[in-house]
Amino acid sequence: MILAVDIGNTHTVFGIYDKKKLLGDWRVTSFVTRTEDEFGALVRDFCDDAGIALKKISAIGISSVVPNLTDVMQRMSKKYFKIDPVVVSSSLSLGIKILYDDPMSVGADRLCNAVAAYAKYKGPIIIVDFGTATTFDVISKEGEYLGGVIAPGIETSAAELHRRAAKLPKIDIHFPKNVVGRNTVGSMQSGILYGALDSMETMIRRISKEIDDYPTVIATGGFSELMMKHSKILNKHEPTLVLDGIRIIVEKMMGKKK
Repeated sequence: MILAVDIGNTHTVFGIYDKKKLLGDWRVTSFVTRTEDEFGALVRDFCDDAGIALKKISAIGISSVVPNLTDVMQRMSKKYFKIDPVVVSSSLSLGIKILYDDPMSVGADRLCNAVAAYAKYKGPIIIVDFGTATTFDVISKEGEYLGGVIAPGIETSAAELHRRAAKLPKIDIHFPKNVVGRNTVGSMQSGILYGALDSMETMIRRISKEIDDYPTVIATGGFSELMMKHSKILNKHEPTLVLDGIRIIVEKMMGKKK
């Protein structure tokens, strides 16, 4: 079994795989003050809930955009599982060619998305990850990671608008019934949600025109299900794409050791 750990700026997601089957996944807040013992206790509780014995986990993969927590999770892996984890980066043999100017600057989560998406759908692909940032990652039909786009995430935009404008409240993230708001909350929801939707669809059209192809468009990340309900340009929904990518990369690394 493989324990996959996706450490994001807002949340950390744990997933346990038995070969290709995801047995369960769990989401916690990415507090940078958590210790390896706290993470170890969380994983033990998750395994207990799923009826999985800790000793059955034979490999661990970590995708992280929070360096401090990467170190903590590595210590947890060694202390509780006696395993040196695979930490995802462009220095690994991922099976895709990275054409970014500086491959090491590509986030591990984006690499995992690219690996999993190409393994499942081949190319060309645009992956839209609706997280703290909304990222667009582009993979060619030859399996080349061409680059992408990084924009403020939906929740990030809402929080920043509230922070910078004293009279604008915090809002729930959902699409209002009407585009034209009749109150402040409705107006903010319309601007943020429909604005994000229109921006996303326009960006996909721009990317498709630039690569001169018709890609498969995959939605993932925290707000992907919400956006899928309102967009016809999103073809596929893959909510566990980063975890799937971690699993594939760990399996590649385990195969190389044999």
